[in-house]
Amino acid sequence: MSQIDSIKTVGVVGSGTMGNGIAQVFAQHGFSVRLVDVSQAALDRARTSIDKSLSKFVEKGKLTPADRDASLARLSTSTSVDSLADADFLVEAIYENAEAKRSLFASLDAMTRPEVILSSNTSSISITLLGAATKRPDRVLGMHFMNPVPIMTLVELIRGQATSDASMTMATALCATLGKTAVEAADYPGFISNRILMPMINEAVYAVMEGVGTPEAIDTVMKLGMNHPMGPLTLADFVGLDVCLAILEVLHDGLGDPKYRPCPLLRRMVAAGYLGRKSGQGFYTY
Repeated sequence: MSQIDSIKTVGVVGSGTMGNGIAQVFAQHGFSVRLVDVSQAALDRARTSIDKSLSKFVEKGKLTPADRDASLARLSTSTSVDSLADADFLVEAIYENAEAKRSLFASLDAMTRPEVILSSNTSSISITLLGAATKRPDRVLGMHFMNPVPIMTLVELIRGQATSDASMTMATALCATLGKTAVEAADYPGFISNRILMPMINEAVYAVMEGVGTPEAIDTVMKLGMNHPMGPLTLADFVGLDVCLAILEVLHDGLGDPKYRPCPLLRRMVAAGYLGRKSGQGFYTY
């Protein structure tokens, strides 16, 4: 574990749902965490939601009040990416846009020590593409956490074209320290999770569009018939229909196979601002 011992301070860029969950998990496991976002309001919301999440663990008896306070004390926030210059490990969790991520990786590459691993929580963007924006592609990898991060135990680790074995070994050990199970995926569009999940969600949307069944009927079949904990349309609303659409477009563009073509109903709902749980309306009303 000597490799892990060199990691004391972890930088997380992006304080949305995924970013604040990732920051919480690292803080809970003894790391000093610096959470960075361009918006102070977003950082304040993130701190509130981390506090709420930790308090839930306390209520359930999974965490002591002292541990909760210690976790919060290990978390600092900043609107400046420069505060990450001396971080020992980086996780990027900004919005799914390849250019924005590439530009951030180039900045992080320029400011951090050359041996520091730069990881991305991307759900579909090429790790090879992000690595190529840096002078350390061997130390760039994907670390795709599942939502909600504090509860879900899977982390999909993505190896880019140039990612070294040492970087993957370090990330795997880090996941174990966080109480997570790491599964390695190759750098192809959608990796493993979304390559399989998104076509299922897309097919469920086609089934709604074609009148095969109501959203309730489709979700009930998948829950009771296939033993899924939640139906594909409830899950799509939870993930965000805009996010589902973006991932399907990455799959369609990257693999060129018409089977990944996003359903026209999904496009129409996103255009209407029906994004699921976060907008109050998707396949269901929230």
